[in-house]
Amino acid sequence: MTKQPLSAHAQSAPQSQNGSPLSSFEFWPGWIFYTPIVIYWILLGLRYRDFSTPTAANPRIETGGLCGESKSGILDMAGTTAARWIAPYTTLFTSTDDTRRAEEAMAHKGLSLPVVVKPDIGCNGTGVKLARTSAELDAALAAFPRGIKLVIQRLIPYRHEAGLFYIRHPDSPHGTLSSLTYKDIPALSGNGRDTVLELLKQDPRTRLLLHIYTPRLQNRLHEILPEGETIDLVFTGNHCKGAIFRNGAADITPALTARLDEIMQDIPDFHFGRVDVKFDSVDALRAGEKFEIIEINGVGSEATHIWDSRTSLREAYAAQFHHYGETFRIGAKKKKAGWKSSGLWHGVRLWRRQKRLLASYPMND
Repeated sequence: MTKQPLSAHAQSAPQSQNGSPLSSFEFWPGWIFYTPIVIYWILLGLRYRDFSTPTAANPRIETGGLCGESKSGILDMAGTTAARWIAPYTTLFTSTDDTRRAEEAMAHKGLSLPVVVKPDIGCNGTGVKLARTSAELDAALAAFPRGIKLVIQRLIPYRHEAGLFYIRHPDSPHGTLSSLTYKDIPALSGNGRDTVLELLKQDPRTRLLLHIYTPRLQNRLHEILPEGETIDLVFTGNHCKGAIFRNGAADITPALTARLDEIMQDIPDFHFGRVDVKFDSVDALRAGEKFEIIEINGVGSEATHIWDSRTSLREAYAAQFHHYGETFRIGAKKKKAGWKSSGLWHGVRLWRRQKRLLASYPMND
């Protein structure tokens, strides 16, 4: 995750073609932006005579990764080749004496602080917490309801984060990368005069997104930030949580594609989804080296380059239609090979369950 210092004199993201720090649709209400995509999905469902066809694209994952899937369950499927590229993790069900049990589980996997604590069933970074100390680990675990399965993962030391979208048709020997998105974490830079809230209002991007940033900084909004001191506005690399996304398609290389293909083919029957990674440098990523996988997302994931402020609405919908079309095409091929889709109503039940879980999680860091 690249940290982008913000001030009244510094741009927090590339300008879109119309000069705005946000694209025209970047923060539309979800129901507005996704309505054409839902219509497209319905049309494809009618064509393929099964609205849940995409769930067969990754048939060993619950709903193919559309909703309700286990993050650790996907990572657990990794063979020895793929596992070497995944940041070490363990799991824990919240109950009593959580911190002691978590530290024992971490020790068993060779993990030590700092770690990232996140719900095993989640979406858009909801509930993700950073624990650098035992006290922070205790607080993070206590913030979740009881009986929730959590993933505790080593904090990857690399500074940068990206989303790599992988597609492989069942009848193709190799997969491709259809999208690469860099995820920048904005950081506020102090001047010794203005409060955190005043600094937020001075920046051309953050002043339009106060509803995203101020809840996480409510205890520091009226603090005057010393000159040269910076604070990260968010921790998680999620667009809807305030991270800044940049299209990195120019850095998709044969070496990176081959490396990711090698990894993903070591996860049984995985054909479609986004792989979120942290990496050391752009040059290293282009060479397919020095990165670690945070998590692997299935058919419910997006090619997140569409949230680059320079992306036009037409380009965004073209990318969405292409990717969802691919899920139907791949799912149909897997069904023809004998796999089954999850069924529409089963997916609806899991989506409702996931929605209830998300509402119970604490605010992410």
